[in-house]
Amino acid sequence: MWPFGKNTAERVKDAINANSVLSPLGLAVQEQGGTVTVTGEVPRQSLVGLISAVAGGISGVRSVDTSGVTVTESQAAPAAETPSEPVQMPDIVQESAGPATATPASTPAPAPAKSPAQTDLSDKLTEDNSRVAKAVLAALRGNGELADDPIDVLQSGKSVILRGVVDSDHEKRLAEQLARDVDGVAGVDSSGLRVAAGVKDLAKEKDEQTGDTVYTVKPGDSLSAIAQKYYGDAMEYKKIAHYNNISNPDLIQPGQRLRIPG
Repeated sequence: MWPFGKNTAERVKDAINANSVLSPLGLAVQEQGGTVTVTGEVPRQSLVGLISAVAGGISGVRSVDTSGVTVTESQAAPAAETPSEPVQMPDIVQESAGPATATPASTPAPAPAKSPAQTDLSDKLTEDNSRVAKAVLAALRGNGELADDPIDVLQSGKSVILRGVVDSDHEKRLAEQLARDVDGVAGVDSSGLRVAAGVKDLAKEKDEQTGDTVYTVKPGDSLSAIAQKYYGDAMEYKKIAHYNNISNPDLIQPGQRLRIPG
């Protein structure tokens, strides 16, 4: 459950999949030490910038490496159409008698395809909107009350989506207001922003290599109590045990670092 179980790479992947332009491309995402590496193929150069803009709205992302993204668009100019020879149509003879023949309905012409310039402009507008999401994240990170809250910002048209957890209803309202105050934001969807007291302490420790949330075991802790804190369900202790290769869930030691799975 985000933000406790999903690492940075998984959340960037979610953001890419939430973008209607990037979602069908099947891009791969990895993260190490705050650097997100995206690999795969895109049909246009303009989408490389869009990838960086979308990833930049995710908390914990320090830089985005798109050097592994290959652009597959053809550089060749389209071949000129060869004019066809005129076709001689037969004369139409109108009969003076007999039943009238219905004229077949004409087939609607297909919608004209976007020109490369129109497509690039559309991509640029989408990228600009995603940069607005990055600006919202910067505003949240710059606020003393919200700086340590695990919040991601996604883009949907000219609106932004806040996803994550805050400590209180006050912080949720504050996040909404800060987002609305950013230039270019037309609307804010905070339905994915949950309230959970103590979230700063639960989410502040991260594995430097994977971005996983990490919990350091304290005296008196049990896996079921830890599962209750993170998932709201003590029975999820099995998931934590399996993810950390713990054969006996009753044997954990103070100081032991546990990665919290999704």
